[in-house]
Amino acid sequence: MPETRTDNVLMQKVRDGDLAKMAVLFERHHRALFRYFVRLTGNPEFSEDLVQEVFFRMLKYRHSFQDGSPFASWMYQVARNAHVDGVHKRKAEAPLEALEPPSAQPDAVEVLGRRQDLALLRRALAALPVDKREVLVLSRFQSLKYEQIAEILNCEVGAVKVRVYRAIKALSQIYFELAGEKAS
Repeated sequence: MPETRTDNVLMQKVRDGDLAKMAVLFERHHRALFRYFVRLTGNPEFSEDLVQEVFFRMLKYRHSFQDGSPFASWMYQVARNAHVDGVHKRKAEAPLEALEPPSAQPDAVEVLGRRQDLALLRRALAALPVDKREVLVLSRFQSLKYEQIAEILNCEVGAVKVRVYRAIKALSQIYFELAGEKAS
């Protein structure tokens, strides 16, 4: 049985009162949620808090999970709401500092070049409006399909494609401006 189907079954069991199944869902998804939040906020401590909040809300609102709805889409909707509420509580988002850990050191010049490129990319991503950053994180970093993103954002698949295209274009423009080059 594919993992997504078992996630749906597990969440149905949680919804029906078998709360111990939430531990399995936590083990499967807490890392992905943490990466999602770190890429949105740039703050690992805040991201850990948000992951805990998501699983708390999933328990609290377990009755809102519907059988026909994919678990991942529902989980990311809960995550989006937790992020928005968390940001409002903090009154401002933290700057993006670390998207990826530094890579293993092959060649010093190559490592330095990669770090500079990554730093530039992080700055460009941080400069994007949250809505553009979010759609890129969901599609490129979380590897969600456009159909799932459409469900999470409550819009059509075509709108997601347009948003991703515009976000990539904006990211490219900001990246090249920061690098002092013209976008091609």
